[in-house]
Amino acid sequence: MGEQGEDVKPKLNVTIEYEGQTCTVKVKAVTPFAKVFGAAEKEPGTLKYLFEGQRVLPEMTPAELGMEDGDTIDAHLEQLGGGYYHCPRPSA
Repeated sequence: MGEQGEDVKPKLNVTIEYEGQTCTVKVKAVTPFAKVFGAAEKEPGTLKYLFEGQRVLPEMTPAELGMEDGDTIDAHLEQLGGGYYHCPRPSA
């Protein structure tokens, strides 16, 4: 039987944690997170992701962030808008 060559691009186990639930995925270090996020979200754009306090964007890769096997990404609901603006009534 022939010898098996080493995998040139090893996969990392990356865990996504959201509200106490975890999901572990295998991903290549050069794979954009857009693929991972698409699988983790029910509706695109509903969650934001943080790794060691840094925002993780869909076009980023684990290699860019210096991730290692077993690292965890925290997911949070994306909140847009909000805020309160008080509009004074014009005087009569």
